[in-house]
Amino acid sequence: MTITEQIDARLRQTLATDDSIVHKFYDAAGDLAVNLVMAAVILIATLWASRFLSRLTQRALARIPGRRAPDGTLQSFIASMVRYGILVVGLIAVLQQLGVQTTSIIAVLGAASLAVGLALRGALSNVAAGVMILLLRPYRVGDIIETGAFRGRVTALDLFTTELTSLDNLRVIAPNGKVFGDIIVNHTFHDERRVDATFRIPVTADLSAVMAGVMARAKADPRVAPEPAPTVEVTGMSEAWVDGVVRAWTRRQDHAAIHADLLLTARLIAAGKADEIPPPPAAEAEDTPPPRPQRRARKA
Repeated sequence: MTITEQIDARLRQTLATDDSIVHKFYDAAGDLAVNLVMAAVILIATLWASRFLSRLTQRALARIPGRRAPDGTLQSFIASMVRYGILVVGLIAVLQQLGVQTTSIIAVLGAASLAVGLALRGALSNVAAGVMILLLRPYRVGDIIETGAFRGRVTALDLFTTELTSLDNLRVIAPNGKVFGDIIVNHTFHDERRVDATFRIPVTADLSAVMAGVMARAKADPRVAPEPAPTVEVTGMSEAWVDGVVRAWTRRQDHAAIHADLLLTARLIAAGKADEIPPPPAAEAEDTPPPRPQRRARKA
């Protein structure tokens, strides 16, 4: 008799003499099948609930009443946190249903998270800065900001980086930690801005004529807000030059055009070429004049 036949005969004898082993095997197999089915049901329910509640959270945030549309980046961030939180809870429930001791697994994951956190503390600082930017919102997607040596329009914002498109159409990607730790200048936060056009004319030029001409030009431009009224001031003098500044309020999208127009006006009047000043733009905004500037904070 071969070894295989001996093992088979011994196994048959054992099973025949002890029927309880067979019953225990069937009971264990039945329990395992039930646990697998319940674990599969919990997993499917977790996946469905994570997607459903994530979308529900995003839609609820989008319907929050306010004068400004809610920030899309904040909506996706909170929705993602809800989804991943439900997935973590569901996976723990699945492991418990399969009889796995989750306490030890959680301890191992905690230790691993600590090690990964120490290794990636630079990246995690960017995540922390990204969370603060999403909560405080010093700028939003679409705003034109200046941070460090860069200025551009914010095209994307996530937990790690802020993506800008510079005014000369360059792509700039800045870590959130560097952006949040530096001075942030938001050029589009307010709807109105003040133009400070500084000019310099020779002392031989007629200063009164230049100031009167620049003032008349500012008042005649329909893009300039009537209140507060434009002002022209002398800011400095030297043996050869007189420095002045004209200040006028306008919409933020007209700021650059008004600034260039007032500088050109002062230069041509000082040179005695007032007749070469181009006419002001057509007053298409007469029915809707520029609003009076208001000091207001952007609502969250």
